[in-house]
Formats: sequence, C-alpha cells, structure tokens
Amino acid sequence: MQKRLLALLLICLSAPSFAQILPTFGNSRTGGSGMQFLKIPNDARSTALGGAVVGITNDVSAMFWNPAGITKVDTGKVTFQLSHTRYYANSSSNFAGAVFKAGKLSYVGVQVQSLNYATMEETTEWQPYGTGRNVNVSNVLMGLSYAQILTDNFSFGINGKWAHEGIADVRTNNILFDLGLTYNIGLKYSKFGVSFSNFGMNVAPDGTVSVLKISGQKNITNFSEITAPSVFRIGGALDPIHTSTNILTVSAQLNHPTDNNETFATGAEYSYKNLLFGRAGYEFGSDESYRFPSTGFGMRLQRNFGTFRFDYGFSAKSRLGNLHRLTLSVCIR
Repeated sequence: MQKRLLALLLICLSAPSFAQILPTFGNSRTGGSGMQFLKIPNDARSTALGGAVVGITNDVSAMFWNPAGITKVDTGKVTFQLSHTRYYANSSSNFAGAVFKAGKLSYVGVQVQSLNYATMEETTEWQPYGTGRNVNVSNVLMGLSYAQILTDNFSFGINGKWAHEGIADVRTNNILFDLGLTYNIGLKYSKFGVSFSNFGMNVAPDGTVSVLKISGQKNITNFSEITAPSVFRIGGALDPIHTSTNILTVSAQLNHPTDNNETFATGAEYSYKNLLFGRAGYEFGSDESYRFPSTGFGMRLQRNFGTFRFDYGFSAKSRLGNLHRLTLSVCIR
C-alpha cells in the first residue's frame, strides 16, 4: 500500500509545472467563482513554503490547508493561533483558531477569518468622482473542524464552514466543507497529503442594488448564483536530513482550483533543534507571479505554561507588492 501511494505521488509531482495534469472540463476556468477571499492563506509558515504544505501541515493553520493535519498539532490542553497579513490599499487579513483533543485519537478545531478593507467611496458611470456615499465590504468565515487518527500512519479530517461576503447592500452566505487526509509513508520520513477545500452548493446573493439608468432609478433584487472557489491539493514531503539537531524537509504540491489553471509549489524548511526554523518556497504557474521565492523564519520557545511559537513569512508579488505575514501560536499544557 505504501509503495502504491508513493508511486502515485511521484507520478503527479514529476510532471512539468506548466502542464494541466487533471482535466479542465471546459478549458479556461479563470474567474468562474465568487468569495475569492476563501483562497487567501493566513499563516506565515505555509506561505513562506510557497503553500506546499498539504502533507506536512502540523499546526492550527491546517484547518485551511488540510483538516487532517490538526492531528499533528502539539495540543497539550489547547493550542491557539493568531495571524495577521498586511495587504495593499490598507486592507488586511486576520485569522484566529484553536485546536484541542476531543478524545484519545480525535481532535476538534474552531476558526474565524476576516478580510478587512479601508473605506471605499461609491462611484457610478454617471458619477465617476463619487456619489457621497461610502461602501462597506465584508468577508468573514467561521468554521468547525474534526479530525481522527485512524491508524499509526493515516489520519482523516473534515471542516464545516459558514462563509459571508457583503458588498454594499448585497450579501452572500454559504455553507461549505473541506475534506483531507494525511499518510506517513515512512521512507526518509516521507509524508503524503490530499485535500479538497470549499465544496458546497451554488448560492444567489440577497439584497438590493440601485442603478441609475437614463430612464431613471432602477432597483435590482435578482442575482445569478455563484459558486465557491473549490481547490484540490495533492502533495508530499521527505526529510533528506533528519538528526536530533538538524532537520531538512523538502516538499512539493499540485494545486487544482476550479476557477483557475493548475499551479505547482515547492518548499524547503530547515529546523535547528526544533527551536529555530528557516523556510523558502515558490509557486509556479500563478497568475500573479512572484518576483522571487517566498521566505520566512520561525522560533519555538518552551515556557512554564507550555510552548510559544512565532513565525514570519514574506512574499513579493509583481503587482500586489510585498506581503508580510505574522503568526503567533501558544500551546497551553
């Protein structure tokens, strides 16, 4: 069984990064979904690794990448995580989550995510310099996760999420699910992971939009249904160096979104005595290209109450500019 899984992983990850490995069922899928904030990662470690973490995610952020990964969280009594990402135009993303053991082999997690924008002034075709009215935009996600260790090597997880997107007087609400699994292959500490995120029903927004036409004001209350940006991820990692002092982990991952072309990500993480961490990664095929690989570092400190961890991630994109992510994790024993 282990050899079959390893062979499947090598076949998928050895393909060229520009190839479309899985079928598209309609060629280009770009721009085919709403609620784009669901695709934005929050934690510093994963983004520093180029997002190639579906098989090795082992902290609270696993609820975003692969819910099965919360079985790897060093929970103690409970582990909390807070993350902040600074974007352009005074926008920012914030994440808060917690994971705790619900049984000998089961884990439960809760998460809240928000994407915040600066105040926006409303403009129209007839009033391009502003109507005098400000427009509020809100993106919020709340989720509950459950994961189970099925064998010594195999774990399974599921997320249930409520997602909200509001623009002015129009609101969209949806219930979504994530599924994931992780498998420890064993050769060179190799690991394998698969996840499918954001699948659910299509929903239509609610609310009213007032549009100024030549014939006068018109209110629009009927909207087309939109779908969530689902994504399938498959990837793995191994440790070419693994001693009590030094650990080097190399990872690779294929991302297959329903609303864009496939991307391929690779990453590497160096750990010194499980205290200091250095990371780098790159995602190939992304519409918003990277100027150079993502980088980051981390520190893990033992304290009387438990464990404190700080992570920083840096990404430089061609049009969005420099992105800085900070993540704090606390394990209370």
